[in-house]
Order: sequence, then C-alpha cells, then structure tokens
Amino acid sequence: MLQHFFDYKPEVLAVDQTVMQLCRPYFEKMEQIRDYNQLKMLKAFTDNNMSATHLQGTSGYGLWDSGRDKLEEIFAQLVGAEDALVRSQFMSGTHTLAVALCGVLRTGDTLVAATGRPYDTLEGVIGLDGKGKGNGTLMDYGIRYDEAPLKPDFTPDYELIAQKAPGAKVCHIQRSRGYLQRNAFDLGTIQKIADTARAANPDIIIFVDNCYGEFTQTKEPTQAGADLIVGSLIKNPGGGIAPTGGYIAGRADLVQQCAYRLSAPGLGKELGCTLETLREMYLGLYYAPGVVCDAIKTAIYAQCLLEQVGVKPVPRYCDDHNDIVTCFDSGSAEALIGFCQGIQAASPVDSYVAPMPSMEPGYTDQVIMAAGAFTMGSTIELSCDGPLREPYTCYLQGGLNFTASRAGVLLAVQKAFFREN
Repeated sequence: MLQHFFDYKPEVLAVDQTVMQLCRPYFEKMEQIRDYNQLKMLKAFTDNNMSATHLQGTSGYGLWDSGRDKLEEIFAQLVGAEDALVRSQFMSGTHTLAVALCGVLRTGDTLVAATGRPYDTLEGVIGLDGKGKGNGTLMDYGIRYDEAPLKPDFTPDYELIAQKAPGAKVCHIQRSRGYLQRNAFDLGTIQKIADTARAANPDIIIFVDNCYGEFTQTKEPTQAGADLIVGSLIKNPGGGIAPTGGYIAGRADLVQQCAYRLSAPGLGKELGCTLETLREMYLGLYYAPGVVCDAIKTAIYAQCLLEQVGVKPVPRYCDDHNDIVTCFDSGSAEALIGFCQGIQAASPVDSYVAPMPSMEPGYTDQVIMAAGAFTMGSTIELSCDGPLREPYTCYLQGGLNFTASRAGVLLAVQKAFFREN
C-alpha cells in the first residue's frame, strides 16, 4: 500500500515488511497499556460527573470556572494525585517547570538534580553557567543548585544522591533523556531515587519532570514516590488536540504554592479564564492514551527499522518504553539533515518545506527541527530534531496515528541512509 502514495525504493519496502513482522508482539503490549489507560480515563470522567456544561469556558478573571475545576479534578484522579493545576496559561513544558520550581523553592533553598544536568532549556531557568543571569533565574533569587551526575552507564548514582539530599529542599528527576543517549527512567527507578532521597531527608520534595512520559505505562510518577509531577499539554496528555497549556499535579499544598506563582499570592487557583479551550483540553486528554500508544508504536517501528539498516537506537524496539522518544547517532550532519527532511516531507502540514539548521532560543548549538504539526511545537505529533554537533544525534518523537507516522519514518530512513552514491 505504501508504494502507491510515496516514492519508496524497493529495497526500503522490503525492509519495512520485515520490520512489521518483528514489531507485532511489541505493538500488542502497547495496545494492552492503551486499553488499561483508556478505561482508567473513562472511570475518572464518570467518577467526577463531567457534564456538557463543563465544556463552556469563561472570560475575564475566570472566577467560578466549573469546567476548569472539573478538568483538574479528573486529571488529579487520573494520575493518582491530591490536586492538579491544568491550565492553558502555561506556554510550554519549560514554562510549567519554571512556575513549579519557583512555586516550591525559596531563597536559601537548594535544588538537587538527581538525574544529572537537566535539559538544555532548563539551564536558563536555574541560571547554570551564567545563563539568564539577572533575568530572574533561580540563582538570581538566592536558590542554590547541586547535582548528582549519572554514572557512565546512565544509571543514577544512589550513593551520591543520599549524600546530597540532606541539604536539599527539592530533588529533581528528569524522566526523559533530554539530549542524552539514555532510555527514559522507568517508574521503578523513579521510586528508588525517591526512597533514597527520603531516607536521607524525610522532608525533601520529590519533583519529576514528566514530559514525554505520560500514559506510556499504567501508572504515573505520583504513584511511584513523586510529590509533584510537571508536563506539557502539547505533548502526551493533550492528545494532539489541546492547543496549548501544561499541568502540575501532586500534593495539594505544593500545587497551591505553584498556583500562587502562576497567578499571585492570595489568588492561587481561583483565577484563570479558559476562553474557548476547555473542549479541546477535555477531548485531548480523553484521546491521549490512544495517541500515546500510536506514538510509541511509531517509536518501536522506527527503532526496529533503524536496526535493520545498521543504526543503533536508544531504546531498542524490544525494550520497555517509558517515554515517546527515540534517539540515535546519524553519523553525519548530512544524515541528520536528511532524516529530518524526510519526516517533514511526509507531514500533513508544511510538507513542502525543507528544514535547515539554525540557532534556537535556549540552545547552545545550531539545531535542526522537523515538525509538520497542526499545533506549533507539538511533540506528540511526529517530529524530530537534533543539535548540529558530533555524533549528530537525532531525537524522534510523537505520531498522532501509526499508519501516517510509519510512512514518514520510512521516508526519513530512505533519505538519510539510502542516499544515491
């Protein structure tokens, strides 16, 4: 069927057929997780008596916005949290993380990163290496930073975490990989980090950057030791439908502190109009388990396909998947650019565009980004990116539906690894 719509080489189509056979049992495993999470989603909606009236938004201050409040009740139950802040006012995952960190940290407190240096864009929030100095970073406000680097095999250093936890207010865990070639941390690892930090400091706040990880398993980090989880609605939990926004969920007192930072002290969760966004946020959340399943099936397919052409992806297609991201060394700038251009060429939006490397805010190297997305910056939609630095690692994520995403990944592999001599 694929050959009727795109110009694939016969040898590429032959590899595709092998890959589909190899992936079948791993697809079935993800479909079981999808079905569990979809039923859990339905139960959260019905338990909280969601009604058609909750789809109506508010303007102005947003006082007494029952639709917004109901969405947060449903989300909290869904992730096993006491409370949640689910708002369109969050502009990105980084913005949501910044609000949460500023909400729970005070002058003189210490933030310890238990999984090594955080993702590039968070460095400016913290103020690492002088980034953002004078612009309101955590360090500008007298908040200290420490970290426990990962071991060479990308596993947490539990002894070092235990040493650093006693002096810290917040223990930061980044579930996904950032720009490292490691697999995302599973819930067992997150629980072990939390237990290690709490054994050394019972009052420490376990804070998990959950971006890219939602609904990849049947539980969330709030059910594995986390006090607070944070993520973006234009990633997994928005289901490709939410137009913007983010969430913070966990202990009720901590969520309230974050709400005071988002709005103002004394106002907290009571304000924040929803305009016309509620229907899309509800619908995106409801569809999220199925969309995440297709995104991971896309990842499994891509990983197996890459292995067949001699490239080593992380994770492998037969591994557990704790986020929607696949990374691999393309080997050259030409291959990285070719792969991204292949993804773009099979995107529903801006397929005629050829992405090229450029400098982006928050990054230290030129970055190439491919995303023909209905929502700008949405990484639950099929997209890929990578910094133009050796070994030219590519990061692939998303896929709203597997059939279309398979076509895009196959075209990307052809452009990157089946080039004419």
